[in-house]
Amino acid sequence: MRWRKLGLLYAPDGSHAWARSHALVPTPLLLENGALRIYFSTCDANMVGRVTYIDVDRNDPQHILRTATHPILNPGGIACFDENGVNVTSIIQRGDELWMYYAGYQLCHTVRYLLFTGLAISRDGGETFVRASQAPILDRSAKERFVRSGATVIRDPSGGFHMWYASGNEFIEVNGKQVPRYGLRYLHSDDGLAWGSTGLAVLYPKDDDEYGFGRPFAMRTADGYRLWYSVRSRSKWYRIGFADSNDGLDWVRRDDEAGIDVSSSGWDSEIVCYASVMAVSDRTFMFYNGNDYGRFGFGVAELENG
Repeated sequence: MRWRKLGLLYAPDGSHAWARSHALVPTPLLLENGALRIYFSTCDANMVGRVTYIDVDRNDPQHILRTATHPILNPGGIACFDENGVNVTSIIQRGDELWMYYAGYQLCHTVRYLLFTGLAISRDGGETFVRASQAPILDRSAKERFVRSGATVIRDPSGGFHMWYASGNEFIEVNGKQVPRYGLRYLHSDDGLAWGSTGLAVLYPKDDDEYGFGRPFAMRTADGYRLWYSVRSRSKWYRIGFADSNDGLDWVRRDDEAGIDVSSSGWDSEIVCYASVMAVSDRTFMFYNGNDYGRFGFGVAELENG
C-alpha cells in the first residue's frame, strides 16, 4: 500500500491552559450528521493530558468544521490510575452511547509511569464522557504488571468485542532511561466491559533493537483484519508498522508494506506514530502523529493503493 501525505491537520494554538501543546493519538469516528470527528488528547504546561476533539469534513478532512472549546475527559482523582493524564485510544458506538477506551497515566519514582486502560461513556453524542469506573478495566495482573494500555476495540457482528492492546511486564534501560518493553495482546469480551486478566500474545518485538509496539489500530476487512501499530526501537524513534490476519489472532508482519515513513523535513521528519485509519465512502484516510510524539499536532494521509 502507499499513503499520500496531505499535510498537518491540527495543532493546538496554546490559548487554552489545558491545551498548551500536543494533539496525541488521533482517533476518528463518523458522526450521524456525516461529519468526521477526531478525538485526541492535548497537554497542559505540566504535560498532563486531557481528551478533546475536532470535527472535519468527511470528504475533505483538512477542512475543520468545529473545534471543541473544552476537554471532554479530564484526569482522574488523586492516586487513581489516570491521575497524571488520559489519552483516548478507541471509540465505539453502542446504541445511543459512545464508549471511549483510554490510557491512564500514573507517574512513579523508580520508573517514569505505569499505563492501564479505562472506560468512559457518553450519553450526549460525545460532548461529555463519564467514567464507567474509577478503576481501570484493564488493571495490572501477574503476567502484565506495568502496561495494559493502548486498546483498540471493535465489535464482532456475531456478538462480543475484540481488543488488541499493548502489554508489558518488564522495564529495560534505553539511552539512560528506564522504559517498558511491551508487545501486543488480544482479548475477547462478551459485553465490552469485563475482560480477562491475561491476553493472548499476538505480536512481540522481534530482536533486541525493538522494544515496544504502541497504539495498535485494527480494521476489519472482507477477508480478515488489518493492524497498524507504532514500532519503538533503540536505533530509531517510532515508525508505523503494519500486519494482517485472517482471524485477528495469527498476524503476519508486513512493516515494509506500511506505505508511510518520515518526511525529509518538517513536523513529521523524525517520527511517524499512533496511526488510525478510517474508510469514508470510496476513500481511506490515515491520521497520525509526528515529531516529539505529537507535540506539533497530527496530520492526515490518503491511501493511494492497497
